[in-house]
Amino acid sequence: MAKQTPFYSKHLEHKGRMVDFADHWLPVQFKGIIPEHSRVRTTVGVFDVSHMGRVQVHGKDAMNFIDYITTNDVPGLAEFQVQYSTFTVPDGGIVDDLLVYRMPEFVYLVINGACREEDLKWVMSNLKGDVKIIDKTFDTAQLAIQGPKAENVMQKICDIDLSKIGFYWAAYAKVAGIDMLISRTGYTGEDGFEIYCENKYAEKIWDAVFDAGKEFDIEPIGLGARDTLRLEMKYCLYGNDITLKTNPLEAGLSFVVRLNKTNNFIGQEALLKAKAEGLKRKLIGFEMQDNSIPRRDYNILANGNIIGKVTSGTIAPSLQKGIGMGYVATEFAASGTEIEIDIRNKMCKAKVVKTPFYKFGTRKKRRYNGRYINTTGIKIY
Repeated sequence: MAKQTPFYSKHLEHKGRMVDFADHWLPVQFKGIIPEHSRVRTTVGVFDVSHMGRVQVHGKDAMNFIDYITTNDVPGLAEFQVQYSTFTVPDGGIVDDLLVYRMPEFVYLVINGACREEDLKWVMSNLKGDVKIIDKTFDTAQLAIQGPKAENVMQKICDIDLSKIGFYWAAYAKVAGIDMLISRTGYTGEDGFEIYCENKYAEKIWDAVFDAGKEFDIEPIGLGARDTLRLEMKYCLYGNDITLKTNPLEAGLSFVVRLNKTNNFIGQEALLKAKAEGLKRKLIGFEMQDNSIPRRDYNILANGNIIGKVTSGTIAPSLQKGIGMGYVATEFAASGTEIEIDIRNKMCKAKVVKTPFYKFGTRKKRRYNGRYINTTGIKIY
């Protein structure tokens, strides 16, 4: 049976259309995908992402262990720094993508909700050293506040200077008087924050965020707009664009793969081999050249031959055109390559393009000019 997140009653209050997603009841939309998408691109919107898995990794070997099971460089993280990474199996296939937070007391992992149980089994099956895994998923709530006005909203109720938090950095703070973790992260291409707190404070935090955002027409945002926003940025979705049958190099995620790091990681040998031999396929982004809309599993063709399948596709509200992603043979991956998408037996013209599709996001890569430390003795839950 699907679970209710700590914000479930708030979704009903805002008349959200609820669906079972990743074994949780979540809103697919409120006012509609297009207006919700526009709200995030222009002012600020709020996403319930409490379905995501939240895992603490404790012990003196925690850093080295996470470095062993992820592809990015964990020891290179400073305290309160966050990184995007992947778990890979020995053949290089992707178990999941995730965020890794280096906290003073432990390493914090944020994983996909639909993959949580399998991820935890995989982590535990590779456990080594002085390491303790604590799953905090069902004790905590997670909220994403995204959009050009996100900082304006959150600064009203936060006791630290948010302008000093760089992209992919975090801090302990009081938000609406409640101790929690806040990070400058998100899945939309816009500036924004994700906050983590105990379940018992969830509704209070929701109300405080919405009160602070009234002057910016803040609104709740559903899964539908979350998907169109991430696709306009060519952000991968696990289960669609990345799976156990794809590796991070061909998925365009080489920036999270440190093939030369000191500690060997699971899948390193296979990925080194794949790079040395040359990638056979790549994940492309394409735009339709007419008014058609590509969808997952539609065939991609070139010169009358099937060269791949669409992994994600939609109409991009910000661009007013169909866009999509899919794996094709490397020879067809160059920007400008003309392809076709088989849409219900009609060959529709498309073109490979440089991504992100939407190039005007407000996501800020600020320099981090200071380090927030835990001066209050609070704990992250």
